[in-house]
Amino acid sequence: MIFEAILLTIITASTPLVIASLGELVTERAGVLNLGVEGMMIMGAVGAFAVAQMTGSPYIGVIAGIVSGAVFSLLFGFLTLTLVANQVATGLALTILGLGASGMLGESFVGIPGIKLPAIAIPLLSDIPFIGPILFKQDIAFYLSIALVLGINWFLFRTRAGLKLRAIGDSHGSAHALGINVIRTRYLAVMFGGACAGLAGAQLSLIYTPQWVENMSAGRGWIALALVVFASWRPWRVLIGGYLFGAVGIAQLHAQIIGQEFGIAIPAQFLSMLPYVATVVVLVLISQNRRTTLINTPASLGKPFVPDR
Repeated sequence: MIFEAILLTIITASTPLVIASLGELVTERAGVLNLGVEGMMIMGAVGAFAVAQMTGSPYIGVIAGIVSGAVFSLLFGFLTLTLVANQVATGLALTILGLGASGMLGESFVGIPGIKLPAIAIPLLSDIPFIGPILFKQDIAFYLSIALVLGINWFLFRTRAGLKLRAIGDSHGSAHALGINVIRTRYLAVMFGGACAGLAGAQLSLIYTPQWVENMSAGRGWIALALVVFASWRPWRVLIGGYLFGAVGIAQLHAQIIGQEFGIAIPAQFLSMLPYVATVVVLVLISQNRRTTLINTPASLGKPFVPDR
């Protein structure tokens, strides 16, 4: 079925957006604004592809992608949390560094066929007509994205550790006065965000397009940042928003095919703009309701914290 094939493509395209956005959501809930999602994602992509090629195992490649993103995020954490550098400038620098470093590290892997991560079929459930192949015969990244939504939602709103993390994001000074270790919690949140970005990158180079292409993240890190705002820092809304943005990205491919059938020449450059135009439109619409945005935004987001001040 054509409709089933389209849904499968949308799920594959949306999964990295959902995973990267969830990691950034946790980071921002702790009061840290990391604009380096794009850089961490591309480092995860090249790390996963390189290790999968060297070991012959895409699963080890996925682990390498997660580790690459987490380790790369430590650079951001050290600069912003220990040296108290500006978070916005450091995040932008991290993205530029990641794009350059990944291009250099992945130069020898360009043009080499990748090792695709196989789909995992859940017995019995995968045999259900239509729903089975879509939901229960997917790759491990899809299952992890759903698990992350459930786990992060439970962690943030049902556990003491999640309450502490949200308290730090809302008022790091008050949290510190209550004896919560702000810097340690933020380091852990930053590393978690980096690990999720690395996993999203691994999904790109081992599942979505099993090959290494320079700058293959193609702005998805920036869309992930917008998704967090779109979702009002709520995990379930990230899932919905991720699939909406993923559907817009896939729509550009089908729009070009439909245009050719009707003899309408739609410029490829215009179609490639659609996901980013949608991002801008969504952010503009969200900004209209400033009261809701201010209520949901962590009050200490982007603000540096020094314990002895």
